[in-house]
Amino acid sequence: MSAADITKRVTSRVGPGSIVLFHNAAKHTPEALPGIIECLLQEGYTFVPISQIILTGDYTIDHTGRQCPA
Repeated sequence: MSAADITKRVTSRVGPGSIVLFHNAAKHTPEALPGIIECLLQEGYTFVPISQIILTGDYTIDHTGRQCPA
């Protein structure tokens, strides 16, 4: 995928609580990241360590792959 394609895919699908995984071996990921970060910051998103959003203890995972408190 081109950097523009990666940027469009990520920014069109991200939502509150999303975890975005980037494959470090993808050829165009490094050039896509600045645009993705800028776009998401402009939309009011913040970036936090994964440890701040992963639930621990009792939880379930719904059909979309999201964690939900049990």
